[in-house]
Amino acid sequence: MNVKENVLKFLEEHKDEFVSGEEIAESIGVTRSSVWKAISSFRNEGYDIEAVTRRGYRLKSESNMLTSGGIGSLMKYADPSLLTVYQETDSTNTRIKAAALKGAPNGTAAVANEQSDGRGRLGRKFVSPPGSGIYLSILLRPDTDLEGAIPITTAASVAVCEAVRDLTGMDAGIKWVNDVYIGSKKICGILTEAVTDIETGGLDSIVAGIGINYSYNPDAYPEDLHERIGWIYEDTKPAVSRNELAAAVIDRTLYYADHLSERAFIEPYKRYSIIIGRNIICTRGNEKFEARAVGIDDNGGLIVDTDTGRRTLSSGEISVRWKKDR
Repeated sequence: MNVKENVLKFLEEHKDEFVSGEEIAESIGVTRSSVWKAISSFRNEGYDIEAVTRRGYRLKSESNMLTSGGIGSLMKYADPSLLTVYQETDSTNTRIKAAALKGAPNGTAAVANEQSDGRGRLGRKFVSPPGSGIYLSILLRPDTDLEGAIPITTAASVAVCEAVRDLTGMDAGIKWVNDVYIGSKKICGILTEAVTDIETGGLDSIVAGIGINYSYNPDAYPEDLHERIGWIYEDTKPAVSRNELAAAVIDRTLYYADHLSERAFIEPYKRYSIIIGRNIICTRGNEKFEARAVGIDDNGGLIVDTDTGRRTLSSGEISVRWKKDR
């Protein structure tokens, strides 16, 4: 990390505490002048850093900017040196797919404050306004073929759900296949894309793209989405920073992907399901049929009862939505 990243990492680790320029300088091995220049630059960029004579500097807890130093300092499993944070980019999935083709290692991650071309499943646009969301992608290189890598989508939804539940205390749940909900509103969408080896046609890597609606911002979204989407912090002031949540999601997604064969995510996936016991409408291409969701198997498949009998739906085969009560 460079001087600025090290200074920010130190401030993040001592958030809401006053620390002197001398203390920071000694800790990271630079001059006090370098620390002062870094902090001046951060304040010009909009960081809420308080400076008090004879007390030092304090990064206020309300400061909620996404930064590589802030996220990296909170990572417990992933490698911070493989993280890039963009204030604005076209798509983090696009960035990581390009990195994959250049041979970037497992765990390479990109996080953005804003996306101009965010993408969702089935070619849909994923609205990604600045300041109110967390948009990230992780490069995964599982030791398996394409079929064996399919559960990564399931694992990513569990990673997000657990991070939200553990950090915020909110009762997040998963709507099959991989949408994360709080109550009746979707707060997270996940898009996983495979990168194939041109020579062999086999699996090179997986890009897991995750978009989280963090704080209330309805004006940035089309009106037709207002009834379906929600935010983690819709009625309350954020108590967990975006950096904290991003670090936890990256850590957990990477861990589950690195231990894919252990299937440790399956039990929480079943436990946090919000679709079991509900009547649903399934769509496969132009075909639609009604069913009742009755369970999830050990591969993450949805077990349903239909008019023609019980069947198990695979994640890449069918999408579902709840059937409205009459």
